[in-house]
Amino acid sequence: MIEGSKGGAEARVLRYGMIGGGPGAFIGDVHRKAIGLDSLAVLAAGCFSREHGKTLETGRSLGLPDDRLYADFESMARAEAKRPDGIDFVVIVTPNAQHYPAAKAFLAQGINVVCDKPLTFETAEAEELGILAKQKGLLFCVTYTYTGYPAVKHAREMIRKGEIGDIRFVNAEYPQEWLATPIEKEGQKQAAWRLDPKQTGKSSCVGDIGSHVENMVSYMTGLEIASLCARLDSFVAGRVLDDNASIMVNYKGGAKGLYWSSQVAIGFDNALRVRVCGSKGTIQWSQENPNYLVVSKLGEPTVTLSRGRDGFHSHAQSYSRIPSGHPEGYFEAFANIYKTFIKALAKKMAGGTPTEAELDFPGVEAGVAGVRFIGKCVDSSRKGAIWLDM
Repeated sequence: MIEGSKGGAEARVLRYGMIGGGPGAFIGDVHRKAIGLDSLAVLAAGCFSREHGKTLETGRSLGLPDDRLYADFESMARAEAKRPDGIDFVVIVTPNAQHYPAAKAFLAQGINVVCDKPLTFETAEAEELGILAKQKGLLFCVTYTYTGYPAVKHAREMIRKGEIGDIRFVNAEYPQEWLATPIEKEGQKQAAWRLDPKQTGKSSCVGDIGSHVENMVSYMTGLEIASLCARLDSFVAGRVLDDNASIMVNYKGGAKGLYWSSQVAIGFDNALRVRVCGSKGTIQWSQENPNYLVVSKLGEPTVTLSRGRDGFHSHAQSYSRIPSGHPEGYFEAFANIYKTFIKALAKKMAGGTPTEAELDFPGVEAGVAGVRFIGKCVDSSRKGAIWLDM
């Protein structure tokens, strides 16, 4: 058990609240299940919908009392901050338009934040949240899920230790087919809001999945983008936002990159893949086969490393939950991010200082970088696919 900062010094699990994730939502239930895997925090409050009746319906189904079910996130932030048993952190799983105001409301009340990506519409908004979190001394996590896989963490350690030499080229892609037809006009809720600029922002494809590409490459390699050239396409008639994107990248230090993300690539489900080519070797990882890492070193046979069977670096190995051959997937990756965040928060609340390894979750800086990347891609494409400095 862990020490809490509210309601005395008794040992307890942490309490969290949720904004969004009501009837018909997909990702809210994923967050709740992922948090539940390690029993380090319990759901204590929520504003699950803009319609209070739906919030009551969801909250009651989850066993919450009516006085912890709020009509809006502003009143929830104020009320929970005043309670001796108030929440320790909030999870924001709304459409993108609400990320910034909701996160700001809870930070202002001294409550730690976990937020889905993209963090905000504009870079200045994301930077403002980062400054506010720092001023308040709060932890802020942005749920770039795929960094939670042990194989991804092992790849990161290999690259950090120079095992594939100096990075020369990165090829990363994230194709899906789910928007290959205009399902947003047929009542599909997820498609409708993701293709509405008022709800999703200035980009659909880059904002939704291209941002995962940017974050994954940054996390695995440590490379910083110096400049990029992007072409965003809207292939399905009537769409105002992109459903396909091709992006060339120059990194600081001289390495190059090529990213492709698509929501209209027929035959692909959720095919995030990263290839990192160095002077001594190449590492390949695929999200749809996440327990394995393909490593090719110059003059040696290509090998496939298996999570749980083969020796990963100790930090990466610490995230492996079950023996080899028992697949760990999306829920476990999500849970790994939450486990790290919650343990770091508990240590901080108890007066300790989390180490770099204990802060191995996507922070607000990752959220800011993602918003900046999205904005630059949109600007580059609108100006005729020109090169822009980051």
